[in-house]
Amino acid sequence: MSHENSAQHSSHSATGRLTDDVFLFNEGTQFQLYDKLGAHPLVHDGQQGTHFAVWAPNAEQVSVIGSFNDWDREAHRLHPRGDSGIWEGFIPESTKGALYKYHVHSRHAGYRVDKSDPLSFFNEIPPKSASIVWNLVYNWTDNEWLRTRGRANALTAPMAIYEMHVGSWKRIATEQNRSLSYRELAVPLAEYLQKTGFTHVEFLPLTDHPFFGSWGYQTTGYFAPTGNYGTPQDLMYLIDTLHTYGIGVLLDWVPSHFPTDEQGLGFFDGTHLYEHADPRQGFQPDWNTFIFNFGRNEVRSFLISSALFWLDTYHFDGLRLDAVASMLYLDYSRKEGEWIPNRYGGRENLDA
Repeated sequence: MSHENSAQHSSHSATGRLTDDVFLFNEGTQFQLYDKLGAHPLVHDGQQGTHFAVWAPNAEQVSVIGSFNDWDREAHRLHPRGDSGIWEGFIPESTKGALYKYHVHSRHAGYRVDKSDPLSFFNEIPPKSASIVWNLVYNWTDNEWLRTRGRANALTAPMAIYEMHVGSWKRIATEQNRSLSYRELAVPLAEYLQKTGFTHVEFLPLTDHPFFGSWGYQTTGYFAPTGNYGTPQDLMYLIDTLHTYGIGVLLDWVPSHFPTDEQGLGFFDGTHLYEHADPRQGFQPDWNTFIFNFGRNEVRSFLISSALFWLDTYHFDGLRLDAVASMLYLDYSRKEGEWIPNRYGGRENLDA
């Protein structure tokens, strides 16, 4: 089968996952988008491969480039699913561990760009920025914690939260002062938290971010943990271990803004797809970041799916949201004339 033809087989049974969900996505109520879009390894017609799906409604053409086709922009073209804005295709040559990006050719001004997958499960370690075909298979052992955690997480339960940055909690001086991996961290951290009487640990953002030297608040991967400390399964092992020790696990999650790095969400298909086009609404000068367009149905679906993804797939017990005030108030850190009032003339961001 030629490269060109292989991606044309997008109507296989697995893509039925999208048929009943496109309407919900477009109206902003599909909250398990991570099962619908992104890269999903599977077997189709006896062939091992990957089904790709990405939202790029203003694209003239989208193709998958990667380690399996020498980053050839013409080798694996995706195909639109009706007028949903979703491009999809099945590629037999792509299997777990393959590197990939989406090459987006916009309808506007001939704009072309290579983008990381907004719904990838795993990415290269920055400054590299390709996504990685991966699965989320893991044999969890925290059933007892999940069964009883309602009591531990209740508003009336005692709670002492230990906030920490994984990369700087403990380092190995004899190995170029490197950080501990997720797996290396698991037991020492669990024992420390038990000894010191903490009930929960809150991790500063572990969502993929482009600069390791930061605290992680510039998220580029809303469904991918940073690979600086290991694989998705390694993070699952860390959470699983903490639960085994009776420790609740919270994640610092950042839906308020996202960085302008070219491979990220900004100007995704040659238009301001995820962010507001007007910089008075869509750009945060304090952090040099884009602001999500919370009023766009598909963006709401994307963000709520991300929140639920970390709770569902990774068994996190709760989320801490950063910079909430910047989400709630249109005039946050802006002078008069630098912001747009809501439809009632007020400063509240009603969509947020």
